[in-house]
Amino acid sequence: MLTREGQNGQQEMRARARAIAQAGGLDAALAKGAVPKLVETTLSEALVLGLMKQGVRKYFAIFGHGSTDLGEVLRIYEEEGATRTVNCRNEVEMAHAATALRWQYGEVSAVVTSIGPGALQAMAGSLAAASNGVGVYHIYGDETTFGEGYNMQQVPKEEQGLFGRLTATMGQSYVLHTPEAVRDALRRGALCVNHPYRAGPFYLLLPLNTQPQRLTVNLAALPGRPAIPAMAPAGDAELDEAAQVIASAAKVVIKAGGGARGHDAALRKLADAAGAVVALSPGSTGVLADAHAQNMHVGGSKGSISGNYAMAEAETVIVVGSRAVCQADCSGIGFKNARHVVNINGDLADALHYNNTVALTGDISAVAERLAAKLEKLGAEKNKAAWLKACAAKKAEWAAYKKERYDCPPLRDEAWQKPVLPQPAAIKIAADFAKSIGAAKLFDAGDVQANGFQIVEDDKTGDTYTESGASYMGFAVSALLAAALAETPRYTIAFTGDGSFMMNPQVLIDAVEHKVRGMIVLFDNRRMAAITGLQNAQYGVGFRTSDSVAVDYVQLAGAVSGVLALSGGTTADELKRALASAHKHDGLSVVHVPVYCGPDERGGLGAWGQWNVGNWCDDVQRSWIAQDI
Repeated sequence: MLTREGQNGQQEMRARARAIAQAGGLDAALAKGAVPKLVETTLSEALVLGLMKQGVRKYFAIFGHGSTDLGEVLRIYEEEGATRTVNCRNEVEMAHAATALRWQYGEVSAVVTSIGPGALQAMAGSLAAASNGVGVYHIYGDETTFGEGYNMQQVPKEEQGLFGRLTATMGQSYVLHTPEAVRDALRRGALCVNHPYRAGPFYLLLPLNTQPQRLTVNLAALPGRPAIPAMAPAGDAELDEAAQVIASAAKVVIKAGGGARGHDAALRKLADAAGAVVALSPGSTGVLADAHAQNMHVGGSKGSISGNYAMAEAETVIVVGSRAVCQADCSGIGFKNARHVVNINGDLADALHYNNTVALTGDISAVAERLAAKLEKLGAEKNKAAWLKACAAKKAEWAAYKKERYDCPPLRDEAWQKPVLPQPAAIKIAADFAKSIGAAKLFDAGDVQANGFQIVEDDKTGDTYTESGASYMGFAVSALLAAALAETPRYTIAFTGDGSFMMNPQVLIDAVEHKVRGMIVLFDNRRMAAITGLQNAQYGVGFRTSDSVAVDYVQLAGAVSGVLALSGGTTADELKRALASAHKHDGLSVVHVPVYCGPDERGGLGAWGQWNVGNWCDDVQRSWIAQDI
């Protein structure tokens, strides 16, 4: 029970929360004099106020003994309409949901866990945010500061600050051992989660005993969300050099990485001015319209006929917003004939990843537009006609190859003991349906993702989110929960496999609880097919990537009240009808689609690049050593 002092403090807290909510935010409340500039409060409330100053008022939480004080603050603030909190059933799930809320909707939120296993699970889930450059706050309970003895669920070792050291390996971390340091912690956090080209998760560690500790806070001095101007090279020397390199080459490819997302107009202008074709990365579909003549589709370890051709044959490469991940550049050997690189990136290390590079550091749109203007003056596109014609032929070849697989009838599958749809055909039907209704698409890791980024036909950034940075199984289905807190939720379809779905099935319950409207399309081939295929390609046989346990996913999902679970059938027409019925449901729907896995090559879209894994390593590394860039 609260003491009289505690009751008075709670009343003051409630009054502050009400005043802030009524004013429309902390800054507005301060401007109107609705709250005083100096307040005495707890560290927990100070943190909530500080996050609110940055526009963060949404939380995904699993409370435990390591976060009860913070939970009490959030209870009061939600009752007064100042914040919103969604309770979840799995820490990995809510880490993915927070990542998606920022990535898909642009809204910064915070993940709240207790100390120990829950924090470790959330930190594991934060790998998706770290790998994709998505800024999110993570708030974990931590061991007490008096050293009175082991706390339950702390790291059982006689050392200080172990959770802080763990989280610091993933991103930036701050242990609030001293409550008055909250201002510094929030200043660092604001820069981390809002960094223009290297955003990521920021971890705030709250010791159990400092959360209720009282301090005086200057609300006006709490840091807000930073306004960071776009940067570009100060002079023209490097831009002129880059323009000459591009203009003099007969074969130029733009490699668009995940950082190019949202820079669609500038990238298109650059491609046109350079006479360059564009090879996408798994996470950059949509930056150039799918049907655009210069869009060669995805290139890399999985890649495509056209994308990998463009990468391999180009003399000059314009790298835009790429970290040179193995799946994007074939473990460093995708540009086999390239002699020069122009690299546009805000990060110095990424901009100088390749040799023979003209590094143009700064904001992608700001740099690309200035470079495009110089290329237009030089007429850089005039010597590229033969190159564009050759690439167009490869684009047509890739389209024909895909169409053969899309038109493939159901194939007899040994696990299903009947004909079922090949996965490319099934994914294409679902992707076309998503496009027809204006839905966003989320792709889970595995074979569904690998085929998915070869299939989707996006015309703008934001229609597909494929978590290829960490390739985290269970991301897509969990990410649907972001709609529960989004200001303007968009109907979204999660594309997942049976393996990925079972990593985080908790979303079935949480989506219903928090009134999410969306769809899960579950492509079930009774195995981890991406790894089965990799094992077969390398060693001629799969090993321990499947089981003999049949699961009725329609019955499983349908057991959750509020979920509409449907069979997608075994034919194209049956799947189309199921998708239409699922979309009509005012809530979460699940469509189960049995898909083929076997020796018939029409069951997949192939791999067109190289990868430094398994028994391919010697060949890949030999090629990497021999190349110059």
